[in-house]
Amino acid sequence: MLQVRCALVLTAALLAGCASAGAAPDPEPSSDWAPAAVQAGGLRVLAESDRDGFRLHTASGDKGFLPGVNVGATVPLHQPGEIDVLTADDYRRWFPQMADLGIRVVRIYTLHPPTFYDELAAYNAAHPSEPLYLVQGVYLPDERYVEEGGTLCEPALDEAFSAELSAVSAAVHGDLERAAAPGAASGRWTTDVSPWLAAWIVGVEWDPAGTARTDAACGAGSGEPGRYFAPTDDASGTERWIARHMDDLAALEAARGDSVPIALANWPTTDPLVHDTEPLETEDLVGVDANHVLPTAAWPGGTFASFHAYPYYPDFQRYEPGYDEQEWRGESDRYAGYLAALQEHFAERMPLLVTEFGVPTSLGSAHAGTLGRDQGGHDESTAMAMNADMARMMAGLGLGGAFVFSWTDEWFKHTWNTMEHQVPERRQLWHDPLTNEQWFGIVATDSDLVPDAVAEERPSSGPFEHISVRADASWVHIDLALRERLPRELSVGVDVLPGPLRDDYRVLVDTEAATARAEVRQELDPMRLDTAVRPYHPDAADEWHLYRLLTNRAHHLGDRVLPAEHHEPGLLVEGDWDPASAEYDSRATWSADAERRSVRLRLPWPMLGMADPSSRTALGEGEPAQLVHVDGVTLRFAADGSAHELDFRWPEWNRVGHTERLKDGSGAIAAAFAELAP
Repeated sequence: MLQVRCALVLTAALLAGCASAGAAPDPEPSSDWAPAAVQAGGLRVLAESDRDGFRLHTASGDKGFLPGVNVGATVPLHQPGEIDVLTADDYRRWFPQMADLGIRVVRIYTLHPPTFYDELAAYNAAHPSEPLYLVQGVYLPDERYVEEGGTLCEPALDEAFSAELSAVSAAVHGDLERAAAPGAASGRWTTDVSPWLAAWIVGVEWDPAGTARTDAACGAGSGEPGRYFAPTDDASGTERWIARHMDDLAALEAARGDSVPIALANWPTTDPLVHDTEPLETEDLVGVDANHVLPTAAWPGGTFASFHAYPYYPDFQRYEPGYDEQEWRGESDRYAGYLAALQEHFAERMPLLVTEFGVPTSLGSAHAGTLGRDQGGHDESTAMAMNADMARMMAGLGLGGAFVFSWTDEWFKHTWNTMEHQVPERRQLWHDPLTNEQWFGIVATDSDLVPDAVAEERPSSGPFEHISVRADASWVHIDLALRERLPRELSVGVDVLPGPLRDDYRVLVDTEAATARAEVRQELDPMRLDTAVRPYHPDAADEWHLYRLLTNRAHHLGDRVLPAEHHEPGLLVEGDWDPASAEYDSRATWSADAERRSVRLRLPWPMLGMADPSSRTALGEGEPAQLVHVDGVTLRFAADGSAHELDFRWPEWNRVGHTERLKDGSGAIAAAFAELAP
């Protein structure tokens, strides 16, 4: 069922353990992962975490490395606050697929609907020796501390988080009823999943400015040490606030007789290390240190350092001295160097678990990464192979776990280098191939065709015999059949905005050179919206611009000026985008077939000028850009000195169907997880 096609661009060493084709190799017979809790201090302890590592107690012994996946709180067309849209069918479909990939732990960020816990317990009851363990998150229900002047210790925020901790603890034990409320799951939780609860992770990716304000305003006298968790003497105001709430959660769990590791969420932006080479002040402004929030002897479950750590951001990974001294598979690896530095910082007290990592399969990219692990621009097979290799790296470094982000692609997400090009309140209604944050999933959420979004003509003369245009929520598909032969040069002009009859966007295909490029008229180049620097690119004065994305603004590193960096999705990739094809390339956007006299294109909606195709809203001129409602676009096809014009209209939509599939190469993850946690 799981296809594995290892990308040729990666070395054989990187893909050790990845099959060349077909299903993942059969692993050794699995050991018994049934829970085998122990008693300590009068508490039931399923897992422990301390300086000796993370230990999940199972029927076949302690497991010290957890391969996991992060599961979001929504499906296409919805915002994450609409969490009650998740159904029993979703979880019933997903859990067996996760198990087939060797995933042992499901991490969720917040309370899911009751059906999640019902279905998890049902799955585990049916698979007692190979259950899916749970890492339960508790998110801040009130994030006003990020606003100007806000702090975590404001009474309303403080009380809201305490109430959320109490509610989630009760739900995990099947003892909660909650009325419907915006942004939260509701219903009756009656299923106790605590027999499979491996850990808690509380909090968020801490906002640096809000954290600094909390440290300044709430440091002194912010609470006595708790019974189960206590801040150290040198703990900051933020760390004391977190310690108090972790103690509250531990008390709730202890009252029910349970103790498992409780960790605070964190990310590199607020890690406890000093990064003198970080170009952006906010990325090294303040630290939150798990070493300052420690369990007492009354909490045998312990704690661990939980980090969302990706191989492409922040920039200090690229420049920090010493990170390049760490090797992985015989090659200097700065990402491995950063993880090793984090691990060393915590080693005396607790293990490190990377609870978010991965690279996306988007056409667009938002940042350059270590060893080509960029924030996008990968075909599916390459991305899955990179994820598998990073999991092996984490196990090789002695970390306690590796949780891939994420289970499914998420349509609602935004990214800094495309968000100013979009209509934010309708972002979840379409799936932008240029927005990398929407394409992290192991499972693809492919859009169905938009009903009635089709135009078709058979010109009576000229080079074009048949023209077909159709669209889904990601792409506009253009199929051209030529009457006599494949022309050397072919162009598609796109007239989007009202006013003068002229092309606003265009695609130029050279069939002899086997190249195709998407361009945008200078006044409409969306990159102008992402930087105040002028010119924003050396060719900014040209009439036509290659469609590019800004991936790093120009900045200073000491006395050095680091130039802006760009990604070029406008250099279209030739290939086959049918997932069923042996030649499948998820980045492919054009193909030509001389024998069949055909040219095919699939263009992301932004390359036809759309800020929101679901409401037919185009990105206009100006800074900030005008948003222009349009009836459709006019396409002008030209070849052999002849042209044909076609109007493409589509209906506005609030709903469109989608299908799920495991991404190409997901078997590489299955192979790695089978090896790391049999």
